[in-house]
Amino acid sequence: MSSRRTVLAAALALTATATAAFPEEAASAAPGGRRRSASGAVGYHAWTTLADWKAGTREGVAVREGHRPGVVIDRPAGTLEYADPHAGGAKSRWEYATWVSPVHTLPAPATELVVSWNARTPAGTWIQAEVRAAYTDRGHSPWYVMGRWTSGDGRGDIRRTSVDGQKDGRSSVSTDTVAVDPAAGVRIASYVLRLTLFRRPGTSLTPVVWRLGAMGSDLPDRFTVPASRPGEGVGHRLAVPRYSQEIHKGQYPEYDNGGEAWCSPTSSEMVVEYWGRRPSRADLDWVDPDYADPQVCHAARMTYDHQYKGCGNWPFNAAYAATYQDLQGVVTRLRSLADAERLIRAGIPVITSQSFLASELDGAGYGTAGHLMCVVGFTRTGDVVANDPASPSDDAVQRIYKRRQFENIWLRTKRHDAQGRVKSGSGGVCYLYFPLSLSGEQRRVLRQLGIV
Repeated sequence: MSSRRTVLAAALALTATATAAFPEEAASAAPGGRRRSASGAVGYHAWTTLADWKAGTREGVAVREGHRPGVVIDRPAGTLEYADPHAGGAKSRWEYATWVSPVHTLPAPATELVVSWNARTPAGTWIQAEVRAAYTDRGHSPWYVMGRWTSGDGRGDIRRTSVDGQKDGRSSVSTDTVAVDPAAGVRIASYVLRLTLFRRPGTSLTPVVWRLGAMGSDLPDRFTVPASRPGEGVGHRLAVPRYSQEIHKGQYPEYDNGGEAWCSPTSSEMVVEYWGRRPSRADLDWVDPDYADPQVCHAARMTYDHQYKGCGNWPFNAAYAATYQDLQGVVTRLRSLADAERLIRAGIPVITSQSFLASELDGAGYGTAGHLMCVVGFTRTGDVVANDPASPSDDAVQRIYKRRQFENIWLRTKRHDAQGRVKSGSGGVCYLYFPLSLSGEQRRVLRQLGIV
C-alpha cells in the first residue's frame, strides 16, 4: 500500500512516433457523462461503437465490425525504433498505425484527466494511448503519453509503462493523471485522444482496441465532503470472491515488493471473478504451485507498471480486466455513496481508491497513503460492506465500515498525514468492471452515470 503518486525518474520518450495535427476545428463529440453539482463536476466519455470508431481520423487503421467494434492495424503508416527504458535501452523496430478521436468538449472545464482503454494485444504487439488537452485560454498541451501497454508480459513485448517527466508549465502527468497547475489560471476545455497500434514488422499481427475514453473532473479542495443518506442499496450484498493481498507477502518481489502492495490487482481479480472470468491454467503455469490464489499473482504481474514500479496504475488495472472475454473496464469518479448504492443494487461492484489514517476508518486497523478495496454491499443501516484485501486471510477480507467515515476518506481531495502535513485524496476515483451484455437495470444505471 505505497503512496499512489510516488515521484519517479523521467522515462525515455518514444524516439519517433506517428504525427497527427491537432484538429482544432473538428466537430466535437456529443458531451457524455454530464454530471454537475455544487461539489464539482465529473464527465466521462468513451469511443466504443462502430460509428464512434469511424468518426476518428485513421492512418493505417481499419475499423473492425462485430458484436464488439474496435480498431486494428490494416496497412501500417510507417515504422519506428523504440528504445525500451526498462530493458536496458534495448532497441527494436515496430510498424505502427494511428487513430485520432474527434475533439471532445468537456461538460465543464476540468483540472484533471484520466485516460483508460480496453484492448487485447497478442504477443509481438502493443499500444500507446495519448491525450492532447485544449485549455480555456485557447492554448493546448503537447501530446501526453498516458500509457504504453501490452496485455502480455515476457513474451517479446515491450515493458508495460507509464511515462514521467511530461509537462508544459501549465499541466503535467503523474503516472496516469493529467493535472493542471493551480497557478496556471486555466482549465482543460476539451481534449483529443490518439491511439498508436504497434506490431513486429512484416507480420499480420494486430492489437484490437474496443474502448477508449477519458474522465475529466474539476473538484474543489476539501477535507470533508457532504454526507449522503442511505438509499436504494441498503441491505444488498454481492457475492464477490474474497482475496487477501497479505497472504502474498514476499511473493514475487519484482512486482512492487510483493503481495503486501497488491491491493489494486487483488481488488481487480475479485471483480473479474465475480463476473465469471479468471485466468486459464496455462496463464498460471509460471506461479509457484505452493502459493495460494495464484490468480492474484497473475493479476499483479499483468498490471505492473515498470515506470511507476507498482501495480496501482489505474488504467492498467481496468485494461487488465478488459482482457477477459467481453468484460469492460473504466476509470472514473463517483459523487457519493448514493451513486455506489445504485451500482450495487444493479449488481455492479465498485473498486474504490482512498487514503487515511488508522484513526479515520474504524475497524481497518491500519493507515495508508493509498489503497484500493472493493465495495460489495451495504448493511440495512447504510454502512459499507467492503472486500478489503489488506486482511490477514481470505476469510477475513469482508469488513463493515462506517458509512460516514468511508465516504469522507474516499471522496475528499485533501487530507492530513500522521505528521499533520497536507496530502491529496483521490476525490472519489473508482474502477468499474462490467460485461458487454448488460441487464436493463445495469444499462440504465451506467447510462445515468455517463459510462455507457
